[in-house]
Order: sequence, then C-alpha cells, then structure tokens
Amino acid sequence: MPRHYPMLHPMLHHRAHGAEARPVRISDLVLALLAVALLGGLALAAAFTLAAGTTAP
Repeated sequence: MPRHYPMLHPMLHHRAHGAEARPVRISDLVLALLAVALLGGLALAAAFTLAAGTTAP
C-alpha cells in the first residue's frame, strides 16, 4: 500500500472576502517620496543642531 506524502505545490494566497490588489498610484508614490524627504530633512536638521550644540562655546 503506497504511503501518502503531501504534494509540493505553490502556496495559494487567499485574500479576505473580495479584497483585490490595487495598482500603486502615482500620487501615492509622490506622497511617500515627500514623506521620506521630510523625515530625512528633519533628521539632518536634528543632527546639525546636536553637532552645533556640542561644539559651540
């Protein structure tokens, strides 16, 4: 009697009740880029402020 082994097959990703993958919109990419630039600018400003505070007399 042959033994039953689980078949290797690609996993099927099931989404919750009718949720569809939406394409990424250009406006979403622009907003994400602006957010990253803003956070980077704030990090640079904080770094310069801390560096200036430690070297100032």
